[in-house]
Order: sequence, then C-alpha cells, then structure tokens
Amino acid sequence: MAVFFIVLLSKQGAGQDSVVIIGQKTITLSEVVVNNKLNVPAFIERIKNDSSFYKAFLNLHLLNYSAINDIRMLDKEGNSQATLFCKTKQVRDSNCRRMNITEEQSSGDFYTANHQYNYYTAQMYASLFFTTGVVCGEDNIVAGTIFNTNGKTGLEKHKEQLKILFFNPGKKINGIPFISGKTSIYDDDMADLYDMSVDMDEYNKTSCYIFKQKVKPGKESNVVVDEMTTWFDDKTFEVVARNYVLSYDAGVYDFKVLMEVQMTHAGTYLVPELIRYNGNWKAIFKKRERGVFTATLFDFK
Repeated sequence: MAVFFIVLLSKQGAGQDSVVIIGQKTITLSEVVVNNKLNVPAFIERIKNDSSFYKAFLNLHLLNYSAINDIRMLDKEGNSQATLFCKTKQVRDSNCRRMNITEEQSSGDFYTANHQYNYYTAQMYASLFFTTGVVCGEDNIVAGTIFNTNGKTGLEKHKEQLKILFFNPGKKINGIPFISGKTSIYDDDMADLYDMSVDMDEYNKTSCYIFKQKVKPGKESNVVVDEMTTWFDDKTFEVVARNYVLSYDAGVYDFKVLMEVQMTHAGTYLVPELIRYNGNWKAIFKKRERGVFTATLFDFK
C-alpha cells in the first residue's frame, strides 16, 4: 500500500486556502475543506480506485429506462451536415434486455445506402449506448474488471481504449501511439504537470467534494487529459458528476474532446442521466469528424 506524506505549506488567516503535498502531488484545499477535516490521502486513494462511476453504467443493464439520443455531425463552420434524433426504450425481462426504437429521424448522410453508420463517431456512440438484439446474463459487478486491448482490433480495440479513458481516467492506455504514457494523471511522475485542488459545494442539491485537475500552462503537449473535474458525494463518495477535456496532436492524428456526465439515483442504483460529448478528431486515412451528442436517460424502473 502506498505511503503518503502530507506537508502543510501554508495555512493563514480566515478565507485563505491551504496547500498540502501527497507523494509528489501538490494539492490546494479550500478553507471549507480544511475546516471539514477531510482525510486528503484517503480521498485521493479513493479517486484513483473509484468504481462507482463505472458501476453506474453497468447498472443500466439491470433496469428498464427510456433515452433521448441527439447526435449531430458538423462541418468546419459548425453547421449540421448529418443528424440522428431518436428515442429508445430498454426493456428488461427474465435476466435479459432488449432496446426498442420508438422514434427516429435522420438527415444528411448520417447513414450509408445500406443503412450503416457513415461516421465513426456514430459507430462508437451506437456501440456504447444502443443494444442490438437480446442480451442476457449480465450483472453490475465491477470487482476484478480489467480493461485491456489485448487481442482486439479495429472498432473493438478503440471501444476498449475509450472505456479506459471514460471509466478509469488516470490509467495508462496501451496501443495508442505517442500517448499511452501520458494518461496516468495520478502518477507522481506527472504531478508537476497539473494544478490540483479540492473544494466543497452543492451539485444538484447534493453536498460534494470537488476534485479538479488542470494542466499547467505550457505543459499541454505532455498530457492527454487537459482538465478533469469530479463531484463526489461528501457522505458516500459516489461520483455525482464528472467533466473532462481531452486533447492531443500527434501529427498523424489529433483530437479535442469535451465530455460531461451527470448522475442520478434510480432507487438504490446510481445511474447516468445526462451524457454530453463535443469532439473534433482526425485520424490518418480517415476524414476529420466533428460531432456533438447528448444522451438523456429517464423513466428508470
């Protein structure tokens, strides 16, 4: 188990922030966090090993719910050139689930002539949020889950890489040229690249600890996660919301992605209720894609 050392660098009069060092990480604490006597080393360890975020998405496999899906592919001026708006309803019965499309409207070249997705962004969205056929025997157990790209190619490999970034931010991602060592944002050897802070505030009527990690000016080329802010319930430490800004330019490919996730409870289950994505990326041998999508989930049962 990692050993942490905390050094109080400054704690002045009322209204002043404090700074602590944990390992090689320098973290600014707001006055309210200091007064609340947060165990900062334990809190950082919780963040590194958090499973509530991933479990919330697995919980979707166990519930009936409805969703509104709005996907827009944009041209370089920011105008819509292809869109999909659809409403879906997941039905779970006898340990199986299926998804019905209750309404669908598309425009532009969103689909090919044989009704396949014409955009890679749309393929990724569909692979993560749409269910084809009947899926059975799922659970929401996260213990022992290991994301890896071994043996995967094409879309399946990229889905796994996206899951690592999405569900386990801060973990090293293998198989992506030039950036695999630049995603481990909690490691001490990347500590001097980020400003980190912990604050407290309400989010959707829930009292939260807010952990923010933002790349220092001039260090952007050394990281993939430019900024990440997570709101944790200050009693259960479940993730209440998370925002990301990811970017990188490797010459042969580049991307800039903003994501936002908000959570809610369906009974005892923590589940996502809003997912927003705004991305611009270009890969070698593929055309540049600019996409915006919003998934709104509701009517959980």
